[in-house]
Amino acid sequence: MRGFNRAIIAGNLTKDPDLRYTVNKRAYCRFGVAVNNNWKNANGELQESTEYINIVVWGAMAEPCGKYLKKGSPVLVEGRIQTTSYDAKDGSGKRYTTEINAMNVVFLGSGQQGASGGGSYQSSPKQTVDYGAYVPSDEDFGKSIGESGFGGGFPADFANDNSGISGKIQDDSDIPF
Repeated sequence: MRGFNRAIIAGNLTKDPDLRYTVNKRAYCRFGVAVNNNWKNANGELQESTEYINIVVWGAMAEPCGKYLKKGSPVLVEGRIQTTSYDAKDGSGKRYTTEINAMNVVFLGSGQQGASGGGSYQSSPKQTVDYGAYVPSDEDFGKSIGESGFGGGFPADFANDNSGISGKIQDDSDIPF
């Protein structure tokens, strides 16, 4: 039987995204999303919990995430759940991490969060998106976008670039949930 691995979450970023580049000059962006869950217990009392989910975004979609998302930004993320392992630096054994490898990130920002509004950035093997003349310098690779010394140029303003945007959310009535 063929398996199915798909996750869809909506929540707010827990901190500013961390945009970096591999040694092969491929962009990736990591951030966390807090997802609230409410339910009533057996006594009818409202209970609340929050799940903190790690997200990784690769390729052309990573740069707009690094540029336009900030701590607290509301997003909808679609992707696949991925578990990886590594050896602990202190030699105490293997460590495991679970994250969502994003294939689609929808910015759910309201008009209060900037002129860009909402936007959707999708990743697909056939997608070729030209984000303008920005090309990271060799000094940028392996650095976080917030680190001192990171190059100054960024891709063209995506609010005016429809090559990677599949739609804009005008108001709360456009959100499908």
